[in-house]
Amino acid sequence: MAQRNLFQYFIITLKGMAMGAADVVPGVSGGTIAFISGIYEELLASISSVNFDTLKVLKKEGIKAAWKKVNGNFLLALLSGIFISVLSLSKLISYLLENHPILVWAFFFGLVLASILYVAKQITEWNFITVILLIVGAVGAFYITTLQPMVDEHASPLFIFIAGALAICAMILPGISGAFILVLLGAYKPVLDAIHDKNFKLLLILMFGAVVGLLSFSKVLNWLFKHYKNLTLAVLTGFILGSLNKIWPWKETLTWRVNSHGVPVPFNEQSVSPLNYNGDAQLFFALLLALVGFALILLLEKLANSSPKK
Repeated sequence: MAQRNLFQYFIITLKGMAMGAADVVPGVSGGTIAFISGIYEELLASISSVNFDTLKVLKKEGIKAAWKKVNGNFLLALLSGIFISVLSLSKLISYLLENHPILVWAFFFGLVLASILYVAKQITEWNFITVILLIVGAVGAFYITTLQPMVDEHASPLFIFIAGALAICAMILPGISGAFILVLLGAYKPVLDAIHDKNFKLLLILMFGAVVGLLSFSKVLNWLFKHYKNLTLAVLTGFILGSLNKIWPWKETLTWRVNSHGVPVPFNEQSVSPLNYNGDAQLFFALLLALVGFALILLLEKLANSSPKK
C-alpha cells in the first residue's frame, strides 16, 4: 500500500467527510465520491484484506503487522472523516432538504452528472457488451428510484441489522445511495432519529450489520475490478446514470402519508420539468448550484490526478 505523510492522511479524512456528507443524502452515493476522489479501488482492496488471514497475521506477527496488512492508517483516516461528517451534518442536511429541497438536489444533480463523465472515462475499451451492461445498470438503477418506500418505521434490532447490511452494500456502489436504500426499507427515519437522539444501541446494531455486509460485498467488488474492470465500470456508470431520476430537483407529489409525528410527508413522487413545476422553480439558483456541483467534481478529478503516487 502507498506510504503517506500526515498531510496526505488529512486529505483522506476530508475525502471521508465528503463521502459521509453524500451518504446522509437519500440519492447520492458515498461510493461515487470515493471513485472520483481516486481512492475507490484502494478502499475495496483494504476492506477485502480484513479476513481470517489477517487474524493469523495478528496471532503470529502482532498488531503492527496486521494493521499494515489491512492498510489501517488509510481506513482509520477515511472512516474518521465519514463518522465526523455523518454525526455533524445529519441535522444540517435534514434541515436543508426540508426547507430548500430544490437547491440541495440541484447541487447534487450537478455533482452526480459530472461523476458519470468521470467514471465513463475510466473505461478503456468500449464494445457491444460494455454498452449493454451500461444500459442494464442504468435501467436497474432507474427502476430502484421508482420503487415506493415502505411505511413501517418500527425499528426492531433484526430489521436495523438487515437494513445496515443492505445499505452499506449500496454505499460502496457508485450511483446507488445507501441512504436511499434505507428510505426504501423504511429505516431512514429511525436511523436519523437514532443519530439525533444518540441511541447508541440502535446505531451499534446498524454498524454491526454494515460491517457484515461490507466485508462480504467488498470482496465481490474487488474481485470484479481485478478480473472484469471495464465491464464493472460500465455497470457502475449505468448505475450513476439511472440514479439521476432520484435526485432530479423538481418533483410532483402524487400521494402523501402521515409520519410517526403526525406530519404529512410526500410518499410517491415523479420528476417533472421545471417549467411545469407547481411552485417556485428557483431555476436560476438551481442551475447555478448544479454548475457548482459539476465544477466541484472537475476540481476533485484534477486534485486526484495531481496527487503524488508512491
